[in-house]
Amino acid sequence: MEGGSKATLKAVALITGDTNVRGFIHFTQIPNGITHVQGKITGLSPGLHGFHIHALGDTTNGCNSTGPHFNPLKKDHGAPSDGERHAGDLGNIIAGPDGVAEVSIKDWQIPLSGQHSILGRAVVVHADPDDLGKGGHELSKTTGNAGARVGCGIIGLQSSV
Repeated sequence: MEGGSKATLKAVALITGDTNVRGFIHFTQIPNGITHVQGKITGLSPGLHGFHIHALGDTTNGCNSTGPHFNPLKKDHGAPSDGERHAGDLGNIIAGPDGVAEVSIKDWQIPLSGQHSILGRAVVVHADPDDLGKGGHELSKTTGNAGARVGCGIIGLQSSV
């Protein structure tokens, strides 16, 4: 690709899952290294839902085969603003009373190129809120105790046309 690191990279994931969970997530990595995550997911229960990048882009067994959170630096689970967090820890999204979540997140640990690229991995929406590693539950430091995986999609390069 001409321009290499100066180019803006784009990716997309189509979200499918339980019952009526559907949506799309666009990923745009701007030249300064920040990746902007934007999209819309419908069919969720109202309230907070854990939202993560998982290590595998494998949906052969639905969202359950996407593996653990993307964690190339082998850290404990945490909030997006924490120094100690998985690269894939994007916190929570909020579904309104209509079950629709509008997503807009900016993060620097989920690049679309390089050694820790998220291309080919999966984005996962969970049934419950992510406790951001602070809930004191046995799963807090690994999954944020965010519950079942209700929707997911494989992150792939987006067409430029």
